[in-house]
Amino acid sequence: TTLEFAIPKENYVTIKVYDALGRYVTTLLSKKLSSGYHSVLFDASNLGSGVYFYTLKAGNFTATKKMT
Repeated sequence: TTLEFAIPKENYVTIKVYDALGRYVTTLLSKKLSSGYHSVLFDASNLGSGVYFYTLKAGNFTATKKMT
């Protein structure tokens, strides 16, 4: 799965993945990025099928989205 996102200005960005019970699975990204569009690959081939959530944090912004 490819996660695509944009940030309006340079910022430190983290993307973490959790399972349906809220347990931490992995960190996909944790670094400073320039403004603009970015994408991150999530290889879930070693995980069981089901619902997962990812949380993207950039500065004061936080968003959580569902993946199946």
